[in-house]
Amino acid sequence: MKPLAALLSPACLAVCLALWLAVPGQAPAAAAEKVDVELVLAADGSGSIDDIEFALQRKGFARAISHPLVLNAIRGGEHRKIAVLFVEWGAPESVETIVDWTVIGDAASAKAFAERLVAAPRQVFGYNSISAAIAFSTQQILSNRYDGKQKIIDISGDGPQINGPPLQVVRAAALNAGITINGLAIKTRTGTSFRSSFGVPLEVHYRQEVIGGPGAFVMTADETTPFEEVILSKLVREIAMLRKR
Repeated sequence: MKPLAALLSPACLAVCLALWLAVPGQAPAAAAEKVDVELVLAADGSGSIDDIEFALQRKGFARAISHPLVLNAIRGGEHRKIAVLFVEWGAPESVETIVDWTVIGDAASAKAFAERLVAAPRQVFGYNSISAAIAFSTQQILSNRYDGKQKIIDISGDGPQINGPPLQVVRAAALNAGITINGLAIKTRTGTSFRSSFGVPLEVHYRQEVIGGPGAFVMTADETTPFEEVILSKLVREIAMLRKR
């Protein structure tokens, strides 16, 4: 069977995405700032994430984005800078920008991003709409003022798609726009196993239904591989992806 992206025309994919988004006009190409990567960090902020886990996630991302290994990876790019947006998601109607697009190219800009992230209040509610997170993130990439050789949505969560727009359609629209979707499957602090979709482990659900695009991958975080360690490795890998292709 052909993938959905091959079955739907670009026009159809655009219409499907627009059904779920109020898409503003894209920034003029002449105004676009060149970066190596446009990266959306889309983190699970749903009801299944308790306050302790939520704080650990925020701190993990903040420490990772300002880590010397990440900064070294950024400096290795052609433009020596990336554009990063931090989003949290829950129910279909609850996807929020937590830290707006920020160009990170040195320790100072990374620290400023990390400080804003840790200080921001918790905003989202409801339960797992991965598709809404992808749709929102796609719109943010298409409408920003940056021009990156690599465009990545980094979805992290502790559960499968539950509701919202059709995941296959939204995913196909993102891939059709040249965006790579990577995944991070998280085992909760009190959980005994990953939640599953249709009986499959969460990382399998992510691999089969969520990720896509050139070099797409899934990583997992659990009691043997802490979240902060995994997200650090994941960010370095994502930032360096372009140079390996």
